[in-house]
Amino acid sequence: MGEAATRPASYEDLLDVPEHLVAEIIHGVLYTHPRPAPKPALSSAAIGGKLFDPFGTGRGGPGGWWILDEPELHLGPEVLVPDLAGWRRERMPALPDAAWLDLAPDWVCEVLSPSSAKTDFTLKMPIYAHVGVAHRWGVDPLLRTLEAYRLAERHWVLDVTLKDDDPVRLDPFAAIEFPLSDLWA
Repeated sequence: MGEAATRPASYEDLLDVPEHLVAEIIHGVLYTHPRPAPKPALSSAAIGGKLFDPFGTGRGGPGGWWILDEPELHLGPEVLVPDLAGWRRERMPALPDAAWLDLAPDWVCEVLSPSSAKTDFTLKMPIYAHVGVAHRWGVDPLLRTLEAYRLAERHWVLDVTLKDDDPVRLDPFAAIEFPLSDLWA
């Protein structure tokens, strides 16, 4: 939840948040929510697992990507933590030494939970569009859906909504396919 503030939240405020919470600064407000519950955490891990070998290492796919779990993104004044994010190595040849990244990713994936869904959709999606993230996936483990969006003229366009055990072959990772049911407990 956002905390009422008389001044914009600072990075020091974010560092003071207990480690069991995810903290983000959005439009000058510090937002915190619990770490994901087991089902969203499993879905996030499953997506990362499906993408890492073919896109991160090039085993079984084209390679050429950095795929990271819960990276801390410093996008101008905003500090966001998507569940997963990916960068094409042609844009980011090496991972930085800092604990955060200030280069907008090419793809983000938010795994929705009751504590983060509103923030993920209403606050973070417009920021991702503003900074030029080209692809955004939204996964809902309770509804067993995946919504794939692409950026068009700084606005999100919903390409497809997959459900249950539909096959997943989506940009920017359309070189592989897996059943959506692999994401559910």
